[in-house]
Amino acid sequence: MLNRHLPAVVYHADWGSNPGKRWIARAILEGSRYTAHQPEPVGDHTTLIARARASIGLGSAMVGFDFPIGIPASYALLIGASEFKTFLSQLGRGKLTDFYRVCSEASEITKYRPFYPYKPGGKKQKHLLDALQVAHMDDLRRKCDLGYDGRKAASPLFWTLGASQVGRAAIIGWRGVLAPALGNDKSVVLWPFDGSLDALLKPGRLVIVETYPAECYGWFFQGGLSGKKGDAEVRKKAAGALFKWAGKANVKLDPELTHTIEQGFSDGDDAFDATVGLFGMLEVLMDRRKPGDPNEESVRKLEGWILGQGSGSGGQTLKELR
Repeated sequence: MLNRHLPAVVYHADWGSNPGKRWIARAILEGSRYTAHQPEPVGDHTTLIARARASIGLGSAMVGFDFPIGIPASYALLIGASEFKTFLSQLGRGKLTDFYRVCSEASEITKYRPFYPYKPGGKKQKHLLDALQVAHMDDLRRKCDLGYDGRKAASPLFWTLGASQVGRAAIIGWRGVLAPALGNDKSVVLWPFDGSLDALLKPGRLVIVETYPAECYGWFFQGGLSGKKGDAEVRKKAAGALFKWAGKANVKLDPELTHTIEQGFSDGDDAFDATVGLFGMLEVLMDRRKPGDPNEESVRKLEGWILGQGSGSGGQTLKELR
């Protein structure tokens, strides 16, 4: 039996800068068992947290977002930030008025306006490194973004060029979701900045966490996903592993989701990642994997952590999968 309080509803949003690339999946606690439902478009992202709050009544909810939540320690030192949540509340005003404006030219980059470039064409990562006074792109990655055996490094937060860039999605998520939610409702809390996962999972709370579906591939698919997720046949071949996990984890799949998995997520890889990320959150909630509560102060207060990511970069050791 779990001692942990389980949220009544769990949401996972696969995020992108394009509204059509933002999909969300949910699971509802029924007794002691979760039922996972069909992914759907996020819709108006500015109302997402309010909708999640309205769905839980007197219970609790957990919402995972596939965008960076936190800032690299090297950038925090440059800007003089000691806590991410305080820094987030200051964005868009004072010296940080233009923080969210992506720079078009290298000459525009400052510590107060770090996102670059607005569009390609002669843009180099060296421009960003020089302006932010660091030597290597890894200096602009958080510890949880660094690559390791089985997963390549994530794109640095402030570099906004290329298919794997995350900066534009973070801008939308921070400005339109996180900052308003954390500023207006004290029952909305942010892991790991507000405490350990178990300490935050309480009735009446809505707990926000950062996720990374690519991190979950190694949990569910032996050797990782066998091909590119954009290929419908690759997603279809992943069905067996997803069904196997649901059976072992005692997670019920509603009929529509079952059909969607069997068909290889015809709505595309964003719906696929929304579901894989949801399963990853349930894997942690049901104590099949450690959340990775960070021990290091700079990670816990500034950089943040990806739910379920293991040790080696500030988190606790993972359990072996059962």
